[in-house]
Amino acid sequence: MSDTDYVDSFYARTRADDRRWSTLSGIVRTDTCIVGGGLAGLNLALELAERGRGVVLLEARRVGWGASGRNGGFVGAGYSLGARRLRERVGPDDARRLYGFTQDAVRTIHRRIADHGIACGPVVPGILKAGLAEDGPGLEREMDFMAEAFGVTSLEHWSAERLRSVLATDRYSDALLLKGSVHLHSLNYARGIAAAAAAAGARIHEGSAVVGHRLDGAEKEIRTAGGAVLARDVVFACGGHVGLLHRRLSMATVPVATYVMLTEPLGDRLAGVIGVPHGVSDTRFCNDYYRPLADTRILWGGRVSTFQPPAERIAAALRRDMLTVYPQLADVKVEVAWGGTMGYPRHKMPLIGRLQQGVWYCMGFGGHGMSATTAGAAVVAAAVADGDDRFRLFQPFGLDFAAGPFARPVAQLVYWGHKLRDGWRARGRPRGRPAAA
Repeated sequence: MSDTDYVDSFYARTRADDRRWSTLSGIVRTDTCIVGGGLAGLNLALELAERGRGVVLLEARRVGWGASGRNGGFVGAGYSLGARRLRERVGPDDARRLYGFTQDAVRTIHRRIADHGIACGPVVPGILKAGLAEDGPGLEREMDFMAEAFGVTSLEHWSAERLRSVLATDRYSDALLLKGSVHLHSLNYARGIAAAAAAAGARIHEGSAVVGHRLDGAEKEIRTAGGAVLARDVVFACGGHVGLLHRRLSMATVPVATYVMLTEPLGDRLAGVIGVPHGVSDTRFCNDYYRPLADTRILWGGRVSTFQPPAERIAAALRRDMLTVYPQLADVKVEVAWGGTMGYPRHKMPLIGRLQQGVWYCMGFGGHGMSATTAGAAVVAAAVADGDDRFRLFQPFGLDFAAGPFARPVAQLVYWGHKLRDGWRARGRPRGRPAAA
């Protein structure tokens, strides 16, 4: 494998090391075989290895190659399905338990960074969830709801005036500072979890795409081009790259691409545009999310599509989005842009459960994956190793048919519909301020 195995991105360019794991060769027996080397699979491998289970993880390319190593780097509690919708769907008690899994996961992420010395910093606290000017202020009510329904007390309301004193734009009405959230280097974090899992005894194989499987019987067989893994338990943790590997899992997710770009350094000018170290994300369905980096660049993400355009088109589209918010950055160049594919279930909740005896799945974390993958891995590992039944809390969000890769045209139309609605809502609103605040 060559250095080009990782898509060119800020994360690939600044990864802390380039350790490689061997390709699977021959027949291997183990307790659990994990298919997929993103954050769900890597955290599973670590959880099971720490319990003394034999683990073999198979990754088609490099660990963290997909969305786990290409995202915005935002870490916070919750799922892609909003907290209000979650409560409506399963009731207050189960919603609080499900949300609590991700709160525990955020604490686990902090602990693992410290315990394993993962070089994914700087780990910067705070993410601003910003409302839109055309909608008017309303996030204070959201703060009250989260405190009452989920016991969340780490939110702080920012008025429009306070927000505009640190963000040089009139785009937003108000914001919530998510004080328990952080942003970090996602690829270095994923690779650090891989190293921790390997140190705990897990066997990791890169360049080992699964080409077939036999899932019946007490001993399952997972085949690659170079060998096979025989295991009592198999966990599919493939996300947006499941392809047609397993029909039910493939048809339960839609592979959706999202995009990120990196600007050139802004130097002292950055503080006059984004005057806080926090990440920022707005409340639209088709939202912008961005964060200032320590070297004064801006990492900017957004948009969703079911196809992957060239990097030049990604850069141009995201740059237009950035200038809608901060037109004063019109002379700022883009250094690199990239996309990543995530698995997106129709119900916006992770796919977590058991297909049959000894065959599990832990995937579908698109849109809110850094903590949710950690939470899902903890739940599935406890089920596999300890017989824990908390995974059943995810049963209301089953393998709903989503047509998998065949749903791309419909999903694209849905996204364009949301973009049109966002555009109508934004008509007549103030745009970004032309001069730095």
